[in-house]
Amino acid sequence: MFTGIVEEVGKVVTAPPGRLTIAAGKTLERIGSGDSVCVNGVCLTVTSLTPASFTFDVMPETARRSNLGRLRAGDQVNLERPLTLGAWIGGHLVQGHVDATGRLAARRTEGGALMFSFEAPAEVLYYIVEKGFIAVDGISLTVASRDSHSFSVSVVGYTQEHTNLAGMRVGDVVNLEVDIVAKYVSQFNSLRGTGITAEFLREHGFPAG
Repeated sequence: MFTGIVEEVGKVVTAPPGRLTIAAGKTLERIGSGDSVCVNGVCLTVTSLTPASFTFDVMPETARRSNLGRLRAGDQVNLERPLTLGAWIGGHLVQGHVDATGRLAARRTEGGALMFSFEAPAEVLYYIVEKGFIAVDGISLTVASRDSHSFSVSVVGYTQEHTNLAGMRVGDVVNLEVDIVAKYVSQFNSLRGTGITAEFLREHGFPAG
């Protein structure tokens, strides 16, 4: 489990099919083989590491469902170590399970902030609400607005400086993960009224007076 607060921007060293090696600094601290790291919003397991980098296996399914399969040597990636019990949750609960990819549709400056608009598939937009949470490449962001095909976020200066967002260009593909709480609420609402009723009891041989 992660918080969407990026700790460091790493740099891809090599990205052959099925493997990813990333140069990093801070996020290598207290990390060993078998530990999880959030890479551009994708939870990956460390298979090996050196004092200056770690390596991950990337399954074909992960490459297809995220932007990790598009990475090349020199690309920047957002890194975050797992949440520890008792730590501050500055963003929101992020699982590192990408729901879908989106695409940067537009960007503009608004005061000291950058406004980004991302196109997203309908199954992702269903869970997105204004002022709700969304993880974009593993970054916890607040939704400023949404319409039938996209959503917008406002990125402050600190986030611009400490993530890979500022370097994104229109057309770039990003990983999207919706708020897990929104998923649970949606499922709960869809199941309301389908529990144990008098009709259910009668159908299964129980008296329902």
